[in-house]
Amino acid sequence: MGRLQSTEGLSDEQREILRTVRAFVDERILPVATELEHRDEYPTQIVEGLRQMGVFGLTIGEEYGGLGESLLTYALVVEELSRGWMSVSGIVNTHFIVAWMLQQHGTDEQKRRYLPRMATGEVRGAFSMSEPHCGSDVAAIRTRAVPEGAGWSLTGQKMWLTNGATANLVAVLTRTGEGYGGMTTFLVEKEPGFGEVAPGLSVPGKIDKMGYKGVDTTELIMDGWRTGEEQILGGVTGRGFYQMMDGVEVGRVNVAARACGVALRAFQLAIDYAQVRESFGRRIADHQAVQFRLAEMAVKVEAAHQMMVRAAQVKDAGARNDLEAGMAKYLAAEYCSQVVEDAFRIHGGYGYSREYEIERLYREAPMLLIGEGTADVQRMVIGRRLLEEYAR
Repeated sequence: MGRLQSTEGLSDEQREILRTVRAFVDERILPVATELEHRDEYPTQIVEGLRQMGVFGLTIGEEYGGLGESLLTYALVVEELSRGWMSVSGIVNTHFIVAWMLQQHGTDEQKRRYLPRMATGEVRGAFSMSEPHCGSDVAAIRTRAVPEGAGWSLTGQKMWLTNGATANLVAVLTRTGEGYGGMTTFLVEKEPGFGEVAPGLSVPGKIDKMGYKGVDTTELIMDGWRTGEEQILGGVTGRGFYQMMDGVEVGRVNVAARACGVALRAFQLAIDYAQVRESFGRRIADHQAVQFRLAEMAVKVEAAHQMMVRAAQVKDAGARNDLEAGMAKYLAAEYCSQVVEDAFRIHGGYGYSREYEIERLYREAPMLLIGEGTADVQRMVIGRRLLEEYAR
C-alpha cells in the first residue's frame, strides 16, 4: 500500500481487520466496481461478503453480537472500502449511523430488539433528516408526527435517503413541537422495495444521480403512517435534533474517511499511469510538472487522513468532536476533489473515457462536497465552535 495513510498505535486486532478488508477490496470490489457502477447495479454479492465478515456489526457492542470496535476502526474500514468503490461505504454508513444512535440513545428494549439483527445485517438501517425544501437547514423540516389514539400519525416527505429502498429500519426526524426541542426521531420499520411498502408509507423510486451509483438514494413519503410510542427513539419526544446531530458527527467522520479512500485510489491510479505513459520520448513521471502535481496530491492524501484519524479519536475518547469532525470532513472532501481532478489531468484524454477508472472517481468526488453538510455549512460549524473555544 505504500507509506501514505498509515495509522500509528493500532492494536493487532485492528490491523488484522484492516488487512482482511483490504484484501476483500482488492479481490472482490476493485475488479467489478466500475462495471457495476456503470450499470447502476446494487452490489448484492459484495454486501453479502461484508455481512459474512461482520462489517455491519463492526461497532455494535459484543453483548449484542457485534465486534465492539471503535469509531476509528470503523473509519479506517470505510477508507479501505471507499478506495474500492465509494458506494459500498455508503451502504454501510447509514446502517452504522442508525446503530450508533440506537446504542447511544435507544431504550434497553430498542437495543435488544434491533442491535443483534443489525449486527448480522439482517436488519439494515437508513436515516432521514432532509426534505425537498431544506437540506442542511434541519430546523426547517415540516414532516409532522401527531398523537392519534394510543400511537402517532406521521405525515411528510423526506429526501435523500441512502439505502432508502433496501433498508428495513429508518430513523426519521419529525416535528412534534416547535423549535429544536420540538423534534422527535421515530424508528420506522418497513419492507424493502419501492412503491407502497406499508399503509401510508411509500418509497417512490430511485433518484438518478451523476455518480454514487449502485446504492439506492430515494425519497420517503408518509401519509398518515401509524406507529406506536415504542418506536420513539429513546422513548421520549423532543430529543430528535440532538440525537440526529450526534449521528451526524460520526457521519462526518465517515464522509472524511470516504474522501480519504477515494483520494488515495486517485493518487494510486495517477502515479501508476504516469510511469507507463510516455511523452516527448520519456515517461511523463519524469517531467517535473507531473512530479510536482504528484507531490501535491500525496501531501493532500496524507494530511486529510491524519485529520480524519484525529476526529475519530476525539469521539472515541467520549469528547465532543463537532469541531474536529467538521474540519476533517471539510478538508478531506476539498482535498479529495482536488486530488481526483489532478489524477484526471495526468490521465489526459484517457481520463475522459469510461474505460478508465478515474472517470468514475471524477463523478463520485463531488458528492463528498455536499454529503453530511456542505462545505459552507462545515465552515459555519467550525467558525462558531472556534468562537466558543476562544471567547474573550
